[in-house]
Amino acid sequence: MGHDKLRKFAENETFSCLLQPSAAEVLADGFDHLRDHPIKGHWFEYGKVTVGSHCPQNRLAPLDPTADAVPPLSVPRVAAVVGDNAPDRAPLILELGCGKGEYTLELARRNPDRNYVGVDIKGARLWRGAKTATEEGLPNVAFLRTRIEFITAYFAPGEVSEIWLTFSDPQPKSENNRLSSPLFLERYRSMLKPGGIVRLKTDSRFLHEYTRAVVEANGLKLLACTTDLYGELPAASIEPEVREVHTFYESMFLEQGVPITYLAFTIDHEGPYVHPAEKFDAARWRELDNSRRSFGHGAAMSSTSASSSTSPESTTR
Repeated sequence: MGHDKLRKFAENETFSCLLQPSAAEVLADGFDHLRDHPIKGHWFEYGKVTVGSHCPQNRLAPLDPTADAVPPLSVPRVAAVVGDNAPDRAPLILELGCGKGEYTLELARRNPDRNYVGVDIKGARLWRGAKTATEEGLPNVAFLRTRIEFITAYFAPGEVSEIWLTFSDPQPKSENNRLSSPLFLERYRSMLKPGGIVRLKTDSRFLHEYTRAVVEANGLKLLACTTDLYGELPAASIEPEVREVHTFYESMFLEQGVPITYLAFTIDHEGPYVHPAEKFDAARWRELDNSRRSFGHGAAMSSTSASSSTSPESTTR
């Protein structure tokens, strides 16, 4: 492990906006019975600034009126109320697979009346997002280091308003690993409030068409859909920030001429989610993705491989 990565991991321990729970604790009862983390259902209750012997300067400690001292749990600050006119519980929005957190950060800057949590497993990536949030003093941003498969251990029913999936791995050979699969929609349903929204922004036509097929197969409400977000006139159903906020790799794909797709939908649904089956032509869209990578996506990725070769974790979709 490189020295720079060790430095980042050490600095991660000082960021009050970064929660790094133990996977062993979550898995104590097995993968099928994840153990709830103490933050679950309490994201709106943590936010008291405490400076003293138990909490270094500018660190944020969990608000626990029953405890005499700060408990041994690093809990990030998530604003309960932002602004005089904000609701008692401002919307909580997740970005799953947030990488370095640039999308989460920019959404938080634009929407101070909403709370954002970026989720990723790579500590070296999250270091960048957490450091920026700390340096800018953003009160409505937190980061969670965990596997997305464990997400139900951290968020309670109705606690989340929206979920962003930004340039997720399309997982062309493994449906259950796709972040918009019925398996993951079931997980999201356990935490999204009624009418909660999932937003998918991707360069992968394969993942876009698969997700749309899942939406149609389950009778979900499609709020917005485009296969060329920047090549078409923006529909009224697409908020300006969807087009105006870019990830690092999104900008690179655009320079290479790779169309960016977008869709948004609600996951309100009775009973189990079903797979799209005949509604999705996997071979067709997989072939299209491969051809697109030959002139765009692959070139964008290879152009950065040299610059990121000393830090593999800095590479994200």
